[in-house]
Amino acid sequence: MTRVLVPSGALGLAFDRNALAAGISSHPDIIAIDGGSTDSGPFYLGSGQSKYSRAAIASDWRLLMEARARIGVPLVVGSAGTCGTDSTVGWMTDITRELARELGQQLRVALVKSSVDPAYLVQAWRAGTMAELADAPPLSAARLNELSNAVALMGVEQICAALETGADIIIAGRATDTATIAALPIRNGDSPGAAWHAAKVAECGALCSTDPLSGCVLVDVDDQGFEVGALAAQARCTPDSVAAHMLYENADPYILHEPGGFLDVSKASYVATSNGRVRVTGSSWIRSTAYRVKLEGAYLAGYQTTILAILRCRRYVKHAAEWATRLSRLVKNRIYTSMQLTDDDFDFETRLIGIDAALGHLETASVSPVEVGVLGIVTASSQELSLEIARLINPYMLHMPLKHDENLPTFAFPYSPAETPRGALYEFGLNHTLELDDPMQIFAVEVLQIGPGHD
Repeated sequence: MTRVLVPSGALGLAFDRNALAAGISSHPDIIAIDGGSTDSGPFYLGSGQSKYSRAAIASDWRLLMEARARIGVPLVVGSAGTCGTDSTVGWMTDITRELARELGQQLRVALVKSSVDPAYLVQAWRAGTMAELADAPPLSAARLNELSNAVALMGVEQICAALETGADIIIAGRATDTATIAALPIRNGDSPGAAWHAAKVAECGALCSTDPLSGCVLVDVDDQGFEVGALAAQARCTPDSVAAHMLYENADPYILHEPGGFLDVSKASYVATSNGRVRVTGSSWIRSTAYRVKLEGAYLAGYQTTILAILRCRRYVKHAAEWATRLSRLVKNRIYTSMQLTDDDFDFETRLIGIDAALGHLETASVSPVEVGVLGIVTASSQELSLEIARLINPYMLHMPLKHDENLPTFAFPYSPAETPRGALYEFGLNHTLELDDPMQIFAVEVLQIGPGHD
């Protein structure tokens, strides 16, 4: 049996310290936590930056490093620095090095790199070892070479390779949310089906419990199944809360694809045990004939400036969509004539906050807001050009009438200047898998000694 402590759904989101203490007192075999995702869009991958505050990451990581030192077990973080690029693995390593000096800890740290050279992907694409997933963007050698960053999502094999080094701390690049949790149980010979299912349930910490914000959960994996429980005093896991997590961020409630195979929980059984814990059996791991990893990549698509106006007059609120359409048509014609630009040089879109900002044309609800925010988004090849276009649009968003023969209205800008340069815009360029001859083919493990006396 392998016991895994999961302090939170993501490093930097904090957790209940009493719950963490309870988990440490239960003597886990490993502490595993996720460090990121693509939930917040392509910017973090494209730019190779962390979404989360460095101070928040360091605060949580310090507590986990102290906890690890007390019980002498490995501490592992996957998708370090949100996107898991080599640059954010380095960023997370710097934080670890600083904390090790402060805490007086001498540590063996294994880094698992997951960045992939676009030139390698061009070769793989030409060799036919890349496969499209649903709605994958079209590929070409030129588009692949435009990727500013590309990563491969590691599974348990790469985490296990790092564990084999005897590392105190493992800082892994981009990994599936489940890999860091499933790795040690599988390495120890526990049921792979149970290990992957336990990892899926625990990947977001206490989200599988009645108190999602409490953070910490403990999973025990054995050769037949697993048991999971939340660690905060007020939190409980129930068969419903545990079973429901297969629906979270997953297209199929019974199947979960991972590197090297897939998890099948169609025959799983969920039974409440003592102290708000749940026992799960019947999960299966189906190994694939080929070992495939998912790829993620992003490229620079331009630079953006936004401008926001507030419509409050009842008539304009009622006809906000018509007004926005007229605005778009008018300002584009002005941009064509005044700036000698074409549609290939820029993009301008509006989003009506309070009406359809989230779903756009897919919105079906009928709403009658008191006011509507009209968000204008300008995208162009440079920050300077997008800002210049937004400045041209500014007076129209402030004064444009609904009909051409009406008096000019005045709307509200919530701040001044109304234009806000957003910087670089990145777009996802990959939704593909890559077949590997060996699980470590494109991954690298590097071992460091850090702490007093080492750096």
